[in-house]
Amino acid sequence: MRITLVGSRHFGVTTLNMLRQHGVDIARVVVADPEDRLAAAARAAGIEVTVQADPKVVIAKEIAGGTDLIVTAHSHARISREALASAKFGGIGYHPSLLPRHRGMAAVEWTIREGDPIAGGTVYHLADRMDAGAIAAQEWCFVKKGETARELWERALAPLGQKLLGEVIDYATTHNALPAKPQDEQFATNAPSLSE
Repeated sequence: MRITLVGSRHFGVTTLNMLRQHGVDIARVVVADPEDRLAAAARAAGIEVTVQADPKVVIAKEIAGGTDLIVTAHSHARISREALASAKFGGIGYHPSLLPRHRGMAAVEWTIREGDPIAGGTVYHLADRMDAGAIAAQEWCFVKKGETARELWERALAPLGQKLLGEVIDYATTHNALPAKPQDEQFATNAPSLSE
């Protein structure tokens, strides 16, 4: 399994490490910021790093040739349709909510704000609409009373993301396909940034 990883920050680094433990070929790491800690970790591991020309979108030529699967980990860039088409299985990402609930940049914050007693994570197929692609894997967890968004992310949702991404990648390697279940649009909610 040949993977191009698109991401940033701590979750990008932990995803890089998880992928290395799963024995896949990480062909390239794509970042928006050349100084990002994911870029540094990739370079230290001898993995090619490409910096996006536009921080908002990843284009086909930024994806490594012969990529089977694009994996995003804390990337706020849209993966273009051409970039997805260049990879055998397209792309997957992790979203820290039970999609289709809380689509958007601030899913964990909205989970807390809405007082949801249950949270969760979803590995989903990257698609034209943000966080709207088919579900490849999903799992829930309880939210502790008084927990902040950061505490929920660090305690439960980030580790859950690593677990689910690993399971989907193992499934794709074994079955030469990705699991896919369409999202039920009647339950979709938006989680726009709270700073706007």
